[in-house]
Formats: sequence, structure tokens, C-alpha cells
Amino acid sequence: MIVNFGFTNFGPIKEEQVLSFEADKSDHLEDYYVIKAGSFRLLKFALIYGANASGKTTILKGLDFLRQLVLEPVEKKTDPLDFQPFLFDPDSPQQSSQLSIDLIQNGIRYDYTVEFTKEAIISEQLDYYHPKKANVFKRTTNVEQQLTEIIFGSKIKKDKFATKTLKSNTLWNNTVLGGFLKTNVDIFEMKEVTDWFHTYLRSLIYSNSQLETGISKMIEKNHAIKKGVISILQKADLHISDIIVETSNYGDFFDYIQNSFSVDKRALQDFVQNSDKYSPTKVKLAHTVAGQSYHLPIEEESLGTQRYYVLAGLLAQLISQSQVLPIDELEASLHPDLFTQFILTYLVNSKNSQLLATTHNREILNDKDIFRNDAIWFTDKSADAATELYSLADFDSATVRDTTNVLNAYKSGKLRGIPNLGDYYLELD
Repeated sequence: MIVNFGFTNFGPIKEEQVLSFEADKSDHLEDYYVIKAGSFRLLKFALIYGANASGKTTILKGLDFLRQLVLEPVEKKTDPLDFQPFLFDPDSPQQSSQLSIDLIQNGIRYDYTVEFTKEAIISEQLDYYHPKKANVFKRTTNVEQQLTEIIFGSKIKKDKFATKTLKSNTLWNNTVLGGFLKTNVDIFEMKEVTDWFHTYLRSLIYSNSQLETGISKMIEKNHAIKKGVISILQKADLHISDIIVETSNYGDFFDYIQNSFSVDKRALQDFVQNSDKYSPTKVKLAHTVAGQSYHLPIEEESLGTQRYYVLAGLLAQLISQSQVLPIDELEASLHPDLFTQFILTYLVNSKNSQLLATTHNREILNDKDIFRNDAIWFTDKSADAATELYSLADFDSATVRDTTNVLNAYKSGKLRGIPNLGDYYLELD
């Protein structure tokens, strides 16, 4: 689980900003929001508000970029890292950027920090607490020679030959954790952290992500997930009673390609069947109306239904498995009541997952019976155009009291994080 996540000089973020999943002392909605992990009380939900271009999505992108640094390292020394530092001053583009994450894996706390530029990983460090803090490794990079140096902590068991291989597999623009995944080395702490990135931290979901095929294949293979998705859709008042997933046998497709382009049918079949990307899957949703069942192809459903079909699949995973999922614009194409339904279904049924989402939907702020102050975050632009990240729980009682109408306070600008708009008149001459 994530304890804290921090970033510096990353996109519109200039100075260090930290998003924390640590719950404050409040016991409000404790049973639904808070997970106890050792000495920590961690939130399983965080929702980020802010104006357009205020940096909301950057928070999610930073987490996703860290995941890619570990699991999808670049292959060549000449490959640049795909990110932008803060660009609105003359100094930041020439300075290094930094991402850090404090996480818990199988009851042990790990603290991982990586410093980088577009060309290289400058430094990297992994520590663990069991129970006291100890170092796993420290990494530095000789930028001129493009070489990596790795020093392991005194308590880490390692083999000289294996660690030498790890060093050679860690290019100057790769993380040590990424190099570890390419090396036959047995270091328990590094395996635990890379497993966390691989199994717990999921890829960023955008509002336009095309996930129907992936969700449908998951439903086809996993009856428990299918049952969960159907239950979620039924609770959403969409009149959906079943999901029918049909995978084509490719016959007509093969005949068309073979006849049109003189391609060997067997070779084409082997290629397509071994590539999920080209697997044509048809999905129909069964609607029961007046006791009669009607099957409607998913592409003929409303955009809201298509969107909630995907979200239902993701929600079923969050409930059945332990994972952290970042979702951008969670409310996209959803009625406000359905947006709230999704959040409450997640909070009531999930056990050890974490959901981090951005939204413009403000209605939830009008009901303190369904949110905690420490789970609500805001992004705002400072005078120098840099993103500031802060929680509703950061405000003192002079601004936010138990009796404060948070929605009205946000709309009036007391909490910042709203667009500063001009009037409606345009000078066109």
C-alpha cells in the first residue's frame, strides 16, 4: 500500500509536493476509509479537485511514470526519459527531477527515491524498516562516463558475481530496480519492491482509455469477476442482467484476407491467435424488460453505459484483489448519482486496495456523510505557475469547521483550486 508519494520538478510541479494516504486522527467513517497496516492507518481512497491545467493529472502521471521507470526501462543508453521538468523558469529545466514513494509490502515499509534528468538516472536509494531503518542500496551515476555505481547496505545478503552482473545490467538511464528485473539475482528486499510495482500498482486509466476488450476478456475467463461486474451494473439501474462475450473463430476474417491479399491462411491464423491485440471480441449486454431478455451490442449502448461497464470491471478487480488504481476524470460520462454510487460501492466492499482519482464533480463535497477531509485533495497554481497540492484536512478551524458547508466554501474560492475566470466580453477589433 502507498503511505506517501512525493515529486519535485516534474511537469507543472516545481517545489516538492507530497500526497499522503496516512489518515489523520479522525475516526469519521473509519470502517470504510481506513486500513490498518502495522502502525499505520492508511486511507484507501483519495480524490483530487482543481481547475483545468492546475496539475491534477500530473499527480497521477508522476505515479505512473515511476511505475514505468521500474517495470519498463528504456533499452538503449541513448534513449531519453519521457517526461518534462518544470518549464516556467530559466533554471528548473537544467535541474534534476525527483520522485519518491513510501510503501508497505507484506507488512514491511520501504522508502524508495529516484533522481533523474531526461538523459539519465542521477541517484537512487531504497531503504526499509524492519523495525528500524536500514539501507538496501544507494546508486549514483557518473554522468560523464555514463556508468552506474551501486553500494549495498551492510545487512543485505548478496553475491559478488551477481551484483556485478546487476551493475552491468543497470544502464545510466535505467533504475537499479529495472536492472534487477533483468538479472538473475536473489535479493529479497528488491524482489518485494519490484513485486509491489508489478502486482499492486496498476497503470493510469484515462477517461478515453480503450479498455472494453481487456475487461471483456477478463470477464470471459473469470466467472467471479463476471458475477461481480453484473452485480455492479444491476445496482447502477442500467437494467443489465447478463454479459455475453463472443470471441470470433476468425473464419470470415481469414477468408477475406487470404482472398484479397494472397496470404497463407495458416500462417495468418497462428499470428493472430497468438496476439491478443488482434483478437476480435464481441460483447453484448442483456437487458431484461417486462420479463423479456434483449441483447444489445455494447457499441450501441450509451457512452455512459460503456464507461460504467469499464469502471465496473475495474471496480470488481479492486474489490477482489489488492491493488492501487489511478483514474483520471473519474466522473466522465457519469451522472452525479452514479459517480457517488461507484465511490460508495468501492468504499463499502474493498478491503486492501487504494483508489486515487481526479474529478470535477463537486456534489460529493455537499455530503460529509460520505467523505473524510483527509481524503479530499486540491491542486492550485501559485503566482509562478507552479502546482501546489494540499488536503482539505490542512485547513485550520478558522476556514473549515465541522459545520462548514465544504461545497459552498470551495465554490466561493475559500479553499482555492478553482479557475480565476474573466468576464464574458471579448475584444474582437
